[in-house]
Amino acid sequence: MMLLKDILYKVSINAVAGNTVAFVNDIHFDSRKVSLDDVFVAIPGTVVDGHDYITKAVESGAIAVICEKLPAQLVNGITYVEVENAHKALAIMASNFYKNPSENLKLVGVTGTNGKTTVTTLLYNLFKKAGYKVGLLSTVKVMVGAKEYPATHTTPDSLTINKYLKLMNDEGVEFCFMEVSSHGIHQQRTAGLHFAGGVFTNLSHDHLDYHKTFAEYRDTKKVFFDELPKSAFALVNVDDKNGSVMIQNTKAKKVSYALKSYADYKAQILENQFTGLLLKVNDNEVWSRLIGSFNAYNLLAVYAVADLFELGTIETLQYLSELESVGGRFQYFISEEKITAIVDYAHTPDALKNVLETINAIRTGNENLITVVGCGGDRDKTKRPVMANIASTLSTKAIFTSDNPRTEDPKKIIEEMEAGVEPQNYNKTISIEDRKQAIKTACQFATSNDIILIAGKGHETYQEVNGVKNDFDDLKVVKELLINVKK
Repeated sequence: MMLLKDILYKVSINAVAGNTVAFVNDIHFDSRKVSLDDVFVAIPGTVVDGHDYITKAVESGAIAVICEKLPAQLVNGITYVEVENAHKALAIMASNFYKNPSENLKLVGVTGTNGKTTVTTLLYNLFKKAGYKVGLLSTVKVMVGAKEYPATHTTPDSLTINKYLKLMNDEGVEFCFMEVSSHGIHQQRTAGLHFAGGVFTNLSHDHLDYHKTFAEYRDTKKVFFDELPKSAFALVNVDDKNGSVMIQNTKAKKVSYALKSYADYKAQILENQFTGLLLKVNDNEVWSRLIGSFNAYNLLAVYAVADLFELGTIETLQYLSELESVGGRFQYFISEEKITAIVDYAHTPDALKNVLETINAIRTGNENLITVVGCGGDRDKTKRPVMANIASTLSTKAIFTSDNPRTEDPKKIIEEMEAGVEPQNYNKTISIEDRKQAIKTACQFATSNDIILIAGKGHETYQEVNGVKNDFDDLKVVKELLINVKK
């Protein structure tokens, strides 16, 4: 139990009707979860508006309502608080309610279009190897020390974030690495959190169904760095022209990393093979099991964060060399027939281009590169033709198929992809709606030394169709097919 007035500390309040010296049991923004003496925060959403459920929350026992617009009828004995921004109020309240757990550990947020999951996971693994108790909030999973919890969003809601951070406090966690999505920033889910550092990986075409324009998407990411405290660091990739934009107004210590530009942390790729990368990082050579130039950036960002937290250089390089690929990120399997199957989460044009260029840089040119790719339904439609163009241009053969169609017709999604294929590449593409059949066809096409890339879903173990998540694991499917198809 906690006093309402203490939970509201630092919240921007317009008006109060009722008494804030009341004990609160819990906070909810879903009226269905409200019970006696809880606070209900009415969040205006894109589909539903929490203000429509205030009456239901009060009937369920809410002692207080936080909203952006006071109801016409106020119930006697209930405290109503009108706030400037309900999303931000919820985040600050969540932090207060859980005793500001982010202040008791070193929290680092990683944002950008690609690389967030890889960088946060590698950081978690590296600091764990260095002997620290570490936390992770990622798309793939949540880790509190050694205990794993399932992840639901790239950046969870603010109540969930603070609940996990409090658990980390209880477990004596010293460092936490967290993915910070543009949705999470825009919806103020990270408000009230105390960050020790922020990392910017890169920015390319994504989420334009939500942000509408690239400029809006970029500026949303920038807000995260604008709000970092003076005590934090802002580490940005300056090979991406948006890197310098991110830190224009930050109060944090500005730090840069790059492969091509002048930067505080510099890396050079000496060798790039399917077995790994040989890198020169700030004049030190290190071998990594990870593959591709995009992973050179990821590893450099990890090295920089470790150095900023003053981990020893020799130890950090040793840990870097021991790190494994992150689930669904350039995971590969080589069959008995010497066919290489690669599964990667690449679901943006830039990520797909990076993966295909990496494969093409490593292969001799005598092998075929067969790419299986789809685009998600109910998401940014403008990237569909772009991704199809990239796949058909950079592959020997491209097979367009379903990703997570969600509520859209998969045929229509594939047609929108096909529209991006240039005439000279028409005969390199085929479309197969069923994803398993598409992967099977790729396996049938492939002969010894050929490479199959299955892009888009990576670590996901399901395919979402009309609100139903059916079991589907790209890596598992291609392994089984390569064993059976070639018999």
